[in-house]
Amino acid sequence: MGQGESRAKKAVLAYSGGVDTSVCIPYLKQEWGVEEVITFAADLGQGDELEPIRLKALDSGASQSIVGDLIEPFITEFAFPAIRANALYEGRYPLSTALARPLIARRLVEIAREVGADAVAHGCTGKGNDQVRFDVAIGSLAPELKVLAPAREWGMSREQTIAYGERCGIPAPVSKASPYSIDLNLLGRSIEAGALEDPDVEPPEEVYALTRSLQDAPEAPELVTIGFEAGHPVSLNGERLDPVTLIRRANELAGRHGFGRLDMVENRVVGIKSREIYETPGLLLLIRAHQELESLTLAADVQRTKRQLEMQWADLVYQGLWFGPLKQALDGFIDRTQETVNGRVKVKLHKGNATVVGRSSASDSLYVPDMATYGAEDRFDHRAAEGFIYVWGLPTRLWSARRRGR
Repeated sequence: MGQGESRAKKAVLAYSGGVDTSVCIPYLKQEWGVEEVITFAADLGQGDELEPIRLKALDSGASQSIVGDLIEPFITEFAFPAIRANALYEGRYPLSTALARPLIARRLVEIAREVGADAVAHGCTGKGNDQVRFDVAIGSLAPELKVLAPAREWGMSREQTIAYGERCGIPAPVSKASPYSIDLNLLGRSIEAGALEDPDVEPPEEVYALTRSLQDAPEAPELVTIGFEAGHPVSLNGERLDPVTLIRRANELAGRHGFGRLDMVENRVVGIKSREIYETPGLLLLIRAHQELESLTLAADVQRTKRQLEMQWADLVYQGLWFGPLKQALDGFIDRTQETVNGRVKVKLHKGNATVVGRSSASDSLYVPDMATYGAEDRFDHRAAEGFIYVWGLPTRLWSARRRGR
């Protein structure tokens, strides 16, 4: 929305307590004429004390400051579908930040309708991915609501934004000793900015918080057994756990052994490349185990097709299209494939590695020992292979013969 267009009277602002979202409150009111700003801060298991954040919003000029616990739906409705989809953007990033955005957008829309707001606002800048995710999700769920993005339009540098906030009585929360931009939730951390903007600079150990360094990781390996039902992780080491506890426990196990660090240059939705550091120990561990169980329980053609669609699924989520029609159609395919993904996977954690060392499924395994063995129990019909090879290779032989006859 350009500054020349009419502004909203009442807006619900996605609020984190940081520089941009704090400055958004007085800016929306003083520069854009929004009469009332209501903030919403989401508890996604990041471990922050949210009461100070709630109070800071009120001190910054919000008429109402709402904090909502979204941890359980975050895991069951967003993280678990990503595990079932083996979702890795560009083959590496498990979408820990991207998965939170459609959930927050959904709650913003719900609050806007509850309080009679005519707009939803966020503090995303014009070069990030989150602006796309919020704008598209809100537009999909509530096209009648205006979307306000002041940080995308105000044209202030970081220093100018801090100075604007200080003039409005908002203290700057970022010190020069901590230059990083960090997003944290129960699925992991993303770290950028500062020295990390140079992709040739090794990340300092100080940027990590969820995973131990290889030097500090235990010398002895640890074996963890992960149980799945219909593609959902349900147990660790034989202990059945609720989804939130399971994710927390997986984070602790994998992080203790230094597994789950990513250092990558990724392609943002807006067309630029960005160097990102991620810590997602539990989510990566569960995806790796889930992939392995699928190798045991899915037919070959289903598995191959699913791999291709998993890339699309991850791209759609990264690009902010969680509520789009193609994402919903892919969900239908994935749901069907997961009916037989039942069993256990053994993973050995050691010094930054998570190595699968065993997999089993009592009811749905397609691994038939009598067909796979080379021992005396072998029931595979070796003589049938000759006819199969003849038919299988016939097109290639005909093509080769034609070329030789030229």
